[in-house]
Amino acid sequence: MSGTLAEAAFAPAAEAVASGRIPGAMLGIVAADGRSSIMYDGMAALVPEPEILGEDHWFDLASVSKVIATTDMILKLAETGRLDLDRPLTDAIPDLRQYDPANAAERRLSFRDCLAHRTFLPAVEPIYTYGGDPERLRAFVLQREWRHGPAVYSDINYILLGIAIERLTGASLRDWPLGPGLAYGPPPGPAVATEACAWRGRVMKGEVHDENAWALGGAPGHAGLFGTVAGVLGFAAGLLDGSGASPFVLEAIRTPVQGHRTCGWEVRFDGWHGGDACSAATIGHTGFTGTGLWVDFERGLAWTLLTNRVHPTRHRETGILELRRATGDAVIAAWDAS
Repeated sequence: MSGTLAEAAFAPAAEAVASGRIPGAMLGIVAADGRSSIMYDGMAALVPEPEILGEDHWFDLASVSKVIATTDMILKLAETGRLDLDRPLTDAIPDLRQYDPANAAERRLSFRDCLAHRTFLPAVEPIYTYGGDPERLRAFVLQREWRHGPAVYSDINYILLGIAIERLTGASLRDWPLGPGLAYGPPPGPAVATEACAWRGRVMKGEVHDENAWALGGAPGHAGLFGTVAGVLGFAAGLLDGSGASPFVLEAIRTPVQGHRTCGWEVRFDGWHGGDACSAATIGHTGFTGTGLWVDFERGLAWTLLTNRVHPTRHRETGILELRRATGDAVIAAWDAS
């Protein structure tokens, strides 16, 4: 793939780094025929010691974990008959809200409901503040009577899915086979720094940024995965050429379940993080730390923008939405012009 194409597409990220809005950024682009290109600039860490960003650095993928790991695991278990997407979670977790089996609404939630965030569960809860034992916190998640609200994007959905995978396979999510350049932490290589965490009292570097993921042992369903740019591109290439996803999986991740949400992913909608130039056959997902992955099936093209926008703190405006949208539009413009 042309270096000029990647350089043009990287221009918005380069400007964000140069202006100091984000410490570092890496853009990877891959085509269905396997051609790829990578551009990067900036710093992997500013504090406590400066470190220049390199192509071999591992990023905390945050909620991109949901699609690269958890969604993929659930759909492959469904394809092999280990679960039915439209059956309740209690098929895998019979003790979910076990003290109120007749009335607990959580016991009626299906796997597909959780994949598409079609539930009443809250977006997030400070689970890490309820204790320090990962197994006790899992029990807390399963037995809590969750407050009801409108359907929103919810980490709780995916924490439940992660527990379901553990129950069905008898193993941690860490034991699921992942491609090269993808791993639950600590990563086997240099890591990009995220936040100077007030709760843990240090800069997170090679440790998962998400507090709940950390407290739940580092490999729950909603976060915890680390990846290199090559690892994320390898996963995307498997979606584009079919080597990493069957027709069953591809249909599930591309077909809306409710609104713009599919099983795990989002399809393009007005104002989304992937920009306006991609085709309607594009899916994507973002991560809180500043990561994202988008796959345009019509063009046979995917791109990932990996940043450490929460370093050294989340409590500042970095313009990440605008950067993601500008990058997506720049990728498509460069591709269409090539």
